[in-house]
Amino acid sequence: MTFFETGSLATPAAFVAAALIGLAFGFWLERAGFGSSRKLAGIFYLRDFAVVQVMFTAVVTALIGLFVLQSAGIATPASLFTMETTLGPQILGGAIFGAGFVVAGWCPGTALVGAASGKLDAVAFLLAAGVGSLGYAAIYGSITGFSTLGACGAITLPEWLGVPIGVLTAAVAALALVMFAVIARIERARSTEVPA
Repeated sequence: MTFFETGSLATPAAFVAAALIGLAFGFWLERAGFGSSRKLAGIFYLRDFAVVQVMFTAVVTALIGLFVLQSAGIATPASLFTMETTLGPQILGGAIFGAGFVVAGWCPGTALVGAASGKLDAVAFLLAAGVGSLGYAAIYGSITGFSTLGACGAITLPEWLGVPIGVLTAAVAALALVMFAVIARIERARSTEVPA
């Protein structure tokens, strides 16, 4: 049973669980080197693929775990929170998020890790994100039409594609393996390059 399934997301136990998971997540982000904006931004300049490797590994691990739990009857779709898909604001938000990531070298989660380890640019990023969030809240009432543009409801990728979660899991895992192989080949080629 999940906190969502039992309707206890707003309980002290849920907040403690969230805090512990967040601390563990932050610890492993720092261990992966994601407390450095240079390392994070390296993917956009095709210099460092650690972000892709770590995040794809996390996605595949989560998919496999979810597939196993659902197959065993331990987790069901009803026991998991599914965020509603609203294409308009999510596409625009994703574009703004991506631009901010490229310019600043941080996303909100990694910026918290950077700030905790004393990175002043991460603190500046978080302050700017806070100002942006307050600005969005201030104009939200006047853009309610846009906030529902392209609303699709709480739909998952397997539902949208019309495939079982096992098929999607296998496809994403295969894609990850191909990507890791390509990255390994690029890195090997770079390691054998003779400096000019």
